[in-house]
Amino acid sequence: MTAAIVPPPSSRRSRASTLRLDRFPRHALTFGPSPIERLDRLTAHLGGRVEIFAKREDCNSGLAFGGNKLRKLEYLIPDALAQGCDTLVSIGGVQSNHTRQVAGAAAKLGLKCRLVQESWVNLHDAVYDRVGNIMLSRILGADVRLVDQGFDIGFRPSWEDAMEEVRRAGGKPYAIPAGASDHELGGLGFVHWAEEVRRQEDELGVTFDYVVVCSVTGSTQAGMVVGFAADGRADRVIGIDASAEPAKTRDQILRIAQRTAALVDLGRDITDADIVLDTRFAAPEYGLPSEGTLEAIRLSARLDGMLTDPVYEGKSMHGMIDLIREGTIPAGSRVLYAHLGGVPALNGYSSLFRNG
Repeated sequence: MTAAIVPPPSSRRSRASTLRLDRFPRHALTFGPSPIERLDRLTAHLGGRVEIFAKREDCNSGLAFGGNKLRKLEYLIPDALAQGCDTLVSIGGVQSNHTRQVAGAAAKLGLKCRLVQESWVNLHDAVYDRVGNIMLSRILGADVRLVDQGFDIGFRPSWEDAMEEVRRAGGKPYAIPAGASDHELGGLGFVHWAEEVRRQEDELGVTFDYVVVCSVTGSTQAGMVVGFAADGRADRVIGIDASAEPAKTRDQILRIAQRTAALVDLGRDITDADIVLDTRFAAPEYGLPSEGTLEAIRLSARLDGMLTDPVYEGKSMHGMIDLIREGTIPAGSRVLYAHLGGVPALNGYSSLFRNG
């Protein structure tokens, strides 16, 4: 673990916010606020001392099965349209949730879509590149290009080459990096998410002591950090690294959070102390689950009917369960698990679940 988790607040904090999100146009791709539900049976299974809730980005939209990337795209799309771009160009792994959501947004808006799908996961199932997310992207009409390159969260030559191909063909590409993360506007969607959680807390009459979220390309956690910094809870956002390259992920979370804080006039600096990233659950490597992750996937499914995937949500579920079991998240806390979507990727891992 790369930073200590602070104890929950002893008293209710003010949740007022003066963040300047209103200066950025937003193109709604979601139904509205995503639902928050209490995970009663998982709560009881883990002893009942910590109340577990989930905010369901996996059902936040009717667009291409939804997911957390739509939150980011809501702020990128107005920029693409303002520039007169006709083709969204993005990149991810073969079973990328992000590229599937980019394809869905492009279809909804009548834009073209070019996707670079690199070999980020060392899984060699015969149908891995023909089912799940990549199948959905093809059905949505995206021009999908498979590239035999390994995992990295940085800018990729294959992505830059794809944009140049679009230009040579007379199109005007709009560059969306992996996870819609390392983009000037990439953190705004989850600043908005934090604002949404504050309103839901008031409606529900609860305050969440911790938020648990999976982190790889970084902007989901970065936006949350900025959004919750507005009411003193930046370091209550617990990132669970799933990249297995935590130094790169941590640096990117901090950089995106600092940039985003300046955009929305947070009024204070985001520092390294604001970033909590638990590095214990990414094993054995990006995209491959451990036995603990597989156990967590089955547990949340069989107790509360909530499906998670082996790449992202299974690992953050594994992390949250262990943090509660070991007492790092103390008794009396309320935890909000951020379910970011990604269930279509389960199809690519059918051999791991052939017996359930």
